Amino acid sequence: MNEHKIHFYTSNAFTKKKRGGNPAGIVLDMDTLADAVKQKIAARVGLSETAFVQKSTVADIKTTFFTPTAEVDLCGHATIAVFSLLFELGRINPGKYKQETRAGILGVEVKQDGTVFMEQALPSFGKAIDAREVARSLGTNLDSLLPDLPVQIVSTGLSDIIIPVTSLRVLLSIKPDFDEIAAISKKYGVVGYHVFSLETKGRATAHCRNFGPLYGIPEEAATGTSSGALACYLFKHGKISGGQAQRLVFEQG
Repeated sequence: MNEHKIHFYTSNAFTKKKRGGNPAGIVLDMDTLADAVKQKIAARVGLSETAFVQKSTVADIKTTFFTPTAEVDLCGHATIAVFSLLFELGRINPGKYKQETRAGILGVEVKQDGTVFMEQALPSFGKAIDAREVARSLGTNLDSLLPDLPVQIVSTGLSDIIIPVTSLRVLLSIKPDFDEIAAISKKYGVVGYHVFSLETKGRATAHCRNFGPLYGIPEEAATGTSSGALACYLFKHGKISGGQAQRLVFEQG
């Protein structure tokens, strides 16, 4: 195969500035790239996710998402990054769009100021996981986990194990065993762990940390799909009301 240059962009989601937030790699106009080539590019780019944007017959665009080691069905911060970049390049105007992904056809809205909102899949609540199993992999014990909330698999497009801990101090002192987290993630068919505390630094709903070593992501700076899953989890288990659910704030990174 003849080698040729492939240009990629980086765009930082979840920030009002050029820096901070969570950067994603983006490759545009590569409709004929094989998945194996996309995977090599994502590994070379080295960010937690790289998005590949192409034409769609059922939506405005089709996006596939690759971590450094594997393809995933959906990525929240990369979706925000893609539409922010398309807006910045003048390829789209403010308005509502449809994005084809492996998690389904999802809505995206771009506001006049370039702010991007994304739709996620309806929540899927999986099995509860033995709390002792995940506590060990986080270098902590059962006393550090909230007793009135389950350790549970939840997905709004990507499956994570949602793990509630008792305090911000516990959350920030976690010493993850990445090999063990990867093994447990593989065992239960999830991307990784989304660990949270209802005690926060500011006026937020929860403070979060996210670990996805099975997919080459030791710790994620900010997560869109996991935030969606956590919001649904908190609502289901009575930690937020319908009124509160209109606007939630998550601290991370």
